[in-house]
Amino acid sequence: MNERADAVLTAPADPALPAEEAKNPLLVALGERVRNLRARRGLTRKAVAQAAEVSERHLANLEYGIGNASILVLQQVATALQCSLAELVGDVTTSSPEWLLIRELLERRDEADLRRARIALGELLGTAAGDPARNRRIALVGLRGAGKSTLGQMLADDLEVPFIELSREIEKLAGCSVREIHDLYGTNAYRRYERRALEETVQIYSEVVIATPGGIVSDPATFNQLLAHCTTVWLQAAPEEHMGRVAAQGDTRPMAASKEAMDDLRRILAGRAAFYSKADLSVDTSGQGLAQSFRALRTTVREAMSRAA
Repeated sequence: MNERADAVLTAPADPALPAEEAKNPLLVALGERVRNLRARRGLTRKAVAQAAEVSERHLANLEYGIGNASILVLQQVATALQCSLAELVGDVTTSSPEWLLIRELLERRDEADLRRARIALGELLGTAAGDPARNRRIALVGLRGAGKSTLGQMLADDLEVPFIELSREIEKLAGCSVREIHDLYGTNAYRRYERRALEETVQIYSEVVIATPGGIVSDPATFNQLLAHCTTVWLQAAPEEHMGRVAAQGDTRPMAASKEAMDDLRRILAGRAAFYSKADLSVDTSGQGLAQSFRALRTTVREAMSRAA
């Protein structure tokens, strides 16, 4: 990014005011969204700064609510026109009268109402509830270190169904490792492989246990597909246990280069927890050994399958 653009991004706070008082609420909210999106995707600030071609300092200013003051002008114009900032900027929900009417119906609804609307919309459009095998496909979601691979294989053996680790299917499709996909082709390409791997797995298997990548919730289209075609189970654990289990396997990705690994992991979990919570079932493995965790998972899944039968 050129120096002129950087100057817009890093408009400083008024030095005459204390730092907290100088922050505009709109910029604070924008910074929070940037941080949450970054955490949800499991990316460090350095990685985002490099991809966006801005300095880490500039990105930090944006995240802490002291950057890109030009957006305030847009907010003022939107207020004058009695419309939302989104409508002024022109996101997809402003592209047609139907979008605007649908958005108005959903605005200010709580999470329970929005969930019912999403499910009803999926049924109406034929993207959910029409799959008779949904209750026999079990998909495990959660951060790395939750036990998806180990517990998933044990559950598949117990149910006498195939076990699929979606990351391995992604690598088969791409012909290279997950890290190489990211390094050579980028995150967008990885998401395309991830979606295709899930589509093929759902088409091939009517009974299966699937261990999904931790970041599958980052792509709404793929996560919608997972929720529509699988009974999902969120394997939960405390951040310290996630880190300990991954480190015990000799793998500290994606935190290897971070000096504040636990803080990064907590942010990732906080950014994704609201999406993981959309799973049909949840099992908390915190403080539990492998055998105890498996018993809890087995009981939870079998009871759900029995109710659906």
